[in-house]
Amino acid sequence: MRTSRPAAVAGSFYPSDPDELRATVEAMLGAAAPGVAPRPDDKAIIAPHAGYVYSGPIAATAYARVRARASGVRRVVLLGPAHRVGFEGVATSTFDAFETPLGRVPLDRVATATVERLPFVFPFDAAHAREHSLEVHLPFLQVALGPFMLVPLVVGAARPDDIARALELLWGGPETLIVISSDLTHYLDYETARRIDDATSRAIESLRGDAIGRHEACGRLPIQGLLEQARRHGLRGETLDLRNSGDTAGARDRVVGYGSYVFHG
Repeated sequence: MRTSRPAAVAGSFYPSDPDELRATVEAMLGAAAPGVAPRPDDKAIIAPHAGYVYSGPIAATAYARVRARASGVRRVVLLGPAHRVGFEGVATSTFDAFETPLGRVPLDRVATATVERLPFVFPFDAAHAREHSLEVHLPFLQVALGPFMLVPLVVGAARPDDIARALELLWGGPETLIVISSDLTHYLDYETARRIDDATSRAIESLRGDAIGRHEACGRLPIQGLLEQARRHGLRGETLDLRNSGDTAGARDRVVGYGSYVFHG
């Protein structure tokens, strides 16, 4: 019998109290929302995955766009890099749902079975058990969308073109939103981080995945897979926000970069 994956980083990366968590997310979305108009052709976003005090305001700029077109979204395909367990390929989950303090998010078992037909995609719950790169997005999605089904994919050592193949199987129509979880540079000084992150943003906007180095985005592989798919589907990339921890809640001698991006027709 399958069970729910319990929240692993509630109380550390984001509040564990449901009322406090909802209020925190609502406040960040509200601060990001002015000027955001519904755009039904928004297909995918990239957003960061650090603790909310650091990256939450930047993530909120992407989720304000998601909220503006929420009525048609019924499924979210969420990809993030593995931080806790090393493996090759892309890990699905056997759980029936993922939990946050805001409730359960059911997994789309049919879509999961479909993508598991690829030889490099397989169930591996250990990759999900303590992984924060997916979990921190769920409260934003729960507040922005209301009910939805989830396809969670943790990316290990994988080829970007293989990730693109997996995304193609799950691409769907306007009912499906693609979310890529990634921070940018890590532990550089403020000005160096800004310079490198700006170049990475230009590469993302122009859909040039090969211009993103391995130390320039921890979610580089899923980003590259998405950019390949964006080219195939004629999407355009747009930077919504680009800051780092020195702008939000940290010192400026060693910062982590955060960017939010949206892809649309």
